[in-house]
Amino acid sequence: MEPLFTPEQLAEIHAYHLPYYVRAAVDPFAKVLLLALLLGVLVRPFFRMATSVAGGLERGLGFLRTAPVSRAFFQAMDRLWGEAGWGAAVIFALMTDLFVKLIYAPVDVWFAYTLEHRHGMSNYTPAAFAWDLFKGHLMGAFAIAALVIGMYGLARRTRHWWWILGVPVALLMLVSAALDPYRSRLYFEQEPLPPGALRTRITELMTQADIPFSDVLVEKTSVASRRLQAYFAGQGPTRTIVLNDVIIQELGEEEVLAAVAHEAGHIHEPKWPGRIASSLALVALLFAIDRLLRRASTRGWFGTTRFADIRTLPLLSLILFVVSLVGGPIAGTFSREREREADRFALRLTHDTDAFRRMLVKAARVNKMDPEPPRWVVLKGMSHPPIAERLASLPTP
Repeated sequence: MEPLFTPEQLAEIHAYHLPYYVRAAVDPFAKVLLLALLLGVLVRPFFRMATSVAGGLERGLGFLRTAPVSRAFFQAMDRLWGEAGWGAAVIFALMTDLFVKLIYAPVDVWFAYTLEHRHGMSNYTPAAFAWDLFKGHLMGAFAIAALVIGMYGLARRTRHWWWILGVPVALLMLVSAALDPYRSRLYFEQEPLPPGALRTRITELMTQADIPFSDVLVEKTSVASRRLQAYFAGQGPTRTIVLNDVIIQELGEEEVLAAVAHEAGHIHEPKWPGRIASSLALVALLFAIDRLLRRASTRGWFGTTRFADIRTLPLLSLILFVVSLVGGPIAGTFSREREREADRFALRLTHDTDAFRRMLVKAARVNKMDPEPPRWVVLKGMSHPPIAERLASLPTP
């Protein structure tokens, strides 16, 4: 069998992945130290600054509270927060998030732009990269503001807030996948796969697999990345098969079918046990946060003066980071097993081991996959088995 990579390609792949491995090893310690700095030193001055800025805005823009259009917004926010001070809380949350982003900005830009361009994995122009980065930060800011007003505001108004918030959010998590087809459109243009042999064969393959879907779309990611990709988005009436334009260019018809068959394997996974477990875990986590917020208010941590004081937000960030760090290896283990089963499903569906092998080889070469990453990287939470392992598990002709 032809080697997966030439020695030159393998050296290039190792040079490409090594910085990511170094970051994966260093980042947990750096993130904990950064959050510890926030909690130990910066919470109080940041809160004073946020209060001062909010007061200045109130004095300068106070007329908006009585203006016909904006008055309803301010009244709603005051009700949601339960008292005055929501502006300072939101500003404090955005300031702490901005502080972390600014610290990480040089590293993030170097990895996401410089390193990707250096190894030929990115097609981003500086302007397009900056625009997508800005969109991501803007959506993050909206999410943070919603978290502050929603969680902290509710916690201030009712004792069992964790239950009142957790149940509807958990139910939303169960059906949120229906919105997946619309999220990526914030970044990339999509259009239907033109009629032809490939579309016909995909339709026939999904009929054979008993998987209904609404459309097959081509996502134009080549403006940003040279990676090939295929995935299913949505569920029920919104289920969509998405192929990026790179996979259409790089793979033959049989190989695209093999990739679609692999993704189809995820449709038949038993998702409800995992979704229910995640929902229950969310409610349990919110209950633990409630206990933590009560302890912080009782002991006056970080200058807090009452229950659900916004100054505890960096502490919650630290707790959530530790939870994700501990849960990553567990989630990765389950994810890799799901990927193995999806490979087996694809082979049962297509009965074309050779095409599936070619698809994996081409994907590995185009995406510059490390065939044998360090074991600790795999165990830390890799979502897919290493490509060499996937190829070795294929049945021999």
